[in-house]
Amino acid sequence: MPSQGTIGDRVRGLRLNRRMSQAQLAGPDLSDSYVSLIESGKRTPTPVVARLLAERLGCTTEFLLHGIEPRQRIDTELGLRHAELELQHGDPTVAADRFTEIVKAADEENAMLTAHARFGRARALEAQGRLGQAVEAFERLRREAAAHPERLADLPLTVALSRCYLRAGDRLRARDLAAHALDNAERLQITQGEIAIDLAAALVEAHGEHDGHSTELQYVEKVLATSGVPHVMDRSGEIHTLWQASVAAAAGDDSALAVRLADDAIMAGRHDRLALQLARTAMHWARLDSAPIAEAERLAEAATRAFAASGDNAREQGQSLIAHSRVRLRANDPARAGELAASALALVDEASGTQAAEARLLLGTVALDLGGDASAHLRAAHELLSALNRPVFGSDRQAARCWRELGDLYGRAGDRVQQTAAYRKALEAAGVRSAMAGVTVDASVSR
Repeated sequence: MPSQGTIGDRVRGLRLNRRMSQAQLAGPDLSDSYVSLIESGKRTPTPVVARLLAERLGCTTEFLLHGIEPRQRIDTELGLRHAELELQHGDPTVAADRFTEIVKAADEENAMLTAHARFGRARALEAQGRLGQAVEAFERLRREAAAHPERLADLPLTVALSRCYLRAGDRLRARDLAAHALDNAERLQITQGEIAIDLAAALVEAHGEHDGHSTELQYVEKVLATSGVPHVMDRSGEIHTLWQASVAAAAGDDSALAVRLADDAIMAGRHDRLALQLARTAMHWARLDSAPIAEAERLAEAATRAFAASGDNAREQGQSLIAHSRVRLRANDPARAGELAASALALVDEASGTQAAEARLLLGTVALDLGGDASAHLRAAHELLSALNRPVFGSDRQAARCWRELGDLYGRAGDRVQQTAAYRKALEAAGVRSAMAGVTVDASVSR
């Protein structure tokens, strides 16, 4: 059966294959002129007419309307669900390949399914850290969403793009996109659900720690107040059992059951996925200078509990402990801040990464606040930051922030040479490299 083209193309192709005239297809119920209008694309048949035409043409209504048979459509739906499970709970590289296979197998008449598969592939590229390719894919989808809003929603694409640009180092573009998404969300009064939670995370992550309060942060506050940071339960065993049962059902040609089991597996993971996203939002909120100390401490503690309960989140648990440590420093409690920073350091591989460096910087700050010697912590932080690989795409804002903080601490310790070198490294990490040779950085403008 032909499956390309419009509904009219399929009606005409099937009619000609059966050597029927338009009048014969119309029969006593329709006029041949109405059939002609359908074939030319000037009329879309109602469901009742579509069923009537399908009976006379010897095909299913599903095929006539969508260009695919029910079994083909359900297999595509199942493929999308298994690719989504691979993305959320398996290997994003495998997920990208599966989404790509669906895109290649689909035709123009299944534009919505194809668009969903392309969106999944873009998210899989992002999950792999292939940010340049992810941005290109999301940008193409966003242009398509503008032309075909019936296929794709612009709002989740805009949020995804904001997240990618931020991780690629383009904070200004990330904030612009997040602000645009916020306008749409507020217009529709979306403050709950996955889109609202993802948007809140994008807004607070793109917001600088030292920036003032804003309408963006008011939205984040509203989402956190509405949803809180729910408790997390590790349901990975249940998810994988349902997933494997779905695969087995598909192998036994029970596609409808396979789809149902895959849906159950996806829903089993949804609560914890959203809870962890809320925990990330709470963690970033706690780091803001403008966040009230009591609220910041409550949110940092809630984030730490969520990451600790999720099983495989030592890195983010460490980040939440660092956020909590900074809150205690703001509260003039260096002893507790030091305990939290030491706990964060124990969770991560100290051989590399900005997280270990940040924990060392906090321990150095505590040592200076208590009148002790911070040199060992500052030296360790310097070595950790020096060992970082420069990102392929854009600047490294987090490394730049750590280098700047290290410069501040060297200044407090009275080491002006190392202070100047650290500030220069901060500028380099931020992408400022031209005319750097021989420049002396004035500590008074380092912030």
